[in-house]
Amino acid sequence: MKISLERCPTGIPGFDELCDGGLIRDRSVLIAGPSGSGKTIFGMQFLINGIEMYGEPGIFIATEERPQHLREHFSVFGWDLEKFEDENMLAIIDATSTKIGLPSDEKYIDVRPFDTRSLIDQIITIQDEINARRAVLDSTTSIGFALQDPSKFRVELLKISTTLEVLGLTSILTSEVVDSGAISRFGVENFVTEGTIVLYYTRSENVRIRSLEIYKLRGTNHSRKIHPYDITDEGIIVHSKEEIYTEV
Repeated sequence: MKISLERCPTGIPGFDELCDGGLIRDRSVLIAGPSGSGKTIFGMQFLINGIEMYGEPGIFIATEERPQHLREHFSVFGWDLEKFEDENMLAIIDATSTKIGLPSDEKYIDVRPFDTRSLIDQIITIQDEINARRAVLDSTTSIGFALQDPSKFRVELLKISTTLEVLGLTSILTSEVVDSGAISRFGVENFVTEGTIVLYYTRSENVRIRSLEIYKLRGTNHSRKIHPYDITDEGIIVHSKEEIYTEV
């Protein structure tokens, strides 16, 4: 008997129709791409849409940017993160300040830099407090550099990814890439997630073009084509009816 897996729509215009209505519920997906491609925007938009469109609280784990900077940055899209935090619809874990030796007055702080057990404990506590259904880890790259061992990094990332799934969190993990054509920084991130979505930001003559590829998404049909997208003043919009034909 064919089993139909429950969907978790991202709400990102044009994206969900590329994968039969959205991501698979309670699974983790890797969003990989270079600087400027919009990985953090994609992740936060996934959480904000979850709150505003589907009433699903979310957790954002910030390993590279201080929460106050995130609040300021995303205000340009009209996203009032502090309001959602006050309403217990959004929780931001500050996993950045301790790493760089700065004090933090955030409600949720990862006090031990890249201690997997500590981070998992935080996630479990928050999930219990706000009944979160979605999560974003931005980014896995910082953890990889801290561990300095791809095999250990893969194990620790698997622990985090599996915990998120067991807790009933549909999750996005971001990864920075620097080599054209690469789908992760350390070559192991895409093996611990159920899906991989690659954001390209390539130069064509005197302009840069953003495009998206669903590299893999287990358990669902999805587009095998590369589609352009834009970052607008309201967030990411994917042009699902268009295709990129030039090599990226």
